[in-house]
Formats: sequence, C-alpha cells, structure tokens
Amino acid sequence: MSNTPHELHEEFPEHAEAMTRLKTSDMHFARLAEEYHEINRAVHRAETNVEPMDDRAETALRKHRAHLKDEIYGFLTKG
Repeated sequence: MSNTPHELHEEFPEHAEAMTRLKTSDMHFARLAEEYHEINRAVHRAETNVEPMDDRAETALRKHRAHLKDEIYGFLTKG
C-alpha cells in the first residue's frame, strides 16, 4: 500500500534525518516507529474495508496510533 496516509515521513517531514538516525541508534525509537507503522497500516486497511472491523476496534487503533505519534514526536523534539 504505497498511498497509506499518516506515514511518519509525511507527518514529520522536518525530522526525516533525525528519524533515520534514531531508527539505527535507539532501539526504543526503532520499536516505536515500527509499531506506529503496523498500527497505521491496520487503520488504513480498516478505513478502506480491506480488513473491516467494528467502529470500537477502529477507534481504539486510531487512539493507539495517536499515542505512538505523540511519543515519537517527543523523541524528535527533545533537545
């Protein structure tokens, strides 16, 4: 799915270099980024009815994605 919305490089284009660096130097960040991508793709599959799910489950996935995005942003902005 090449047109999956909300990919991290689209969400934080100004932090592309930092994300690349952190994915190789910080295992916690790498795990967060991978989990974000997995959840983001699951949300996209639900939204496009590739893998339909009930509204409650989809909402839970979206909240989890938002939490991960906030945590990733925290990594990117801590000086």
